[in-house]
Amino acid sequence: MLKLSKKSEYALMAVKYIALQQDKTCVTAREIAKNYNLPYELVSKVLQQLTRYNVVLSIQGAKGGYRLGKGTSDISLIDIISAVEPRHQITNCMMEGSSVKDCDHYDCCMIRDPLIKIQNKIDNLLKNITVTEII
Repeated sequence: MLKLSKKSEYALMAVKYIALQQDKTCVTAREIAKNYNLPYELVSKVLQQLTRYNVVLSIQGAKGGYRLGKGTSDISLIDIISAVEPRHQITNCMMEGSSVKDCDHYDCCMIRDPLIKIQNKIDNLLKNITVTEII
C-alpha cells in the first residue's frame, strides 16, 4: 500500500492551515500543532524544511511566524512533499544511489522499470495538484 510519511502529512496539513489563515499576517508552529493536535517539535521541523524550499516564509519578530512563500495556485503538492521527503520513492531500489546491496533481487528484478513509470505518474499527478485544490 502506498502511504505518505508523517512528515509529508504534517507538511500538507501545515500548508493548508497557513493557506486558510491568509487573513492573518503570520501563523506560528505552536498554533498549527495545537489546532491539529500534532507534536510541536515535528511541526516546527517540517516548517523549517518548507522554509528552505520557499514553500513558506519565516517571519522573525514578536509577531512573526510563517506564511506562504507563493500563491496557493503556485504551490504544488510535490513541492510540499519534496521539501520534507526529498527521497519520496515508492520502493527503496528507486532511490538515488541504490545498488545491488540494497536488494537481493536488484539484478533480476522484473518490476523496477514498471514501478519507475508508476512513480513518474504519481509525481506528475502531484505536480498538477495545487494547494488551491486542497483548501
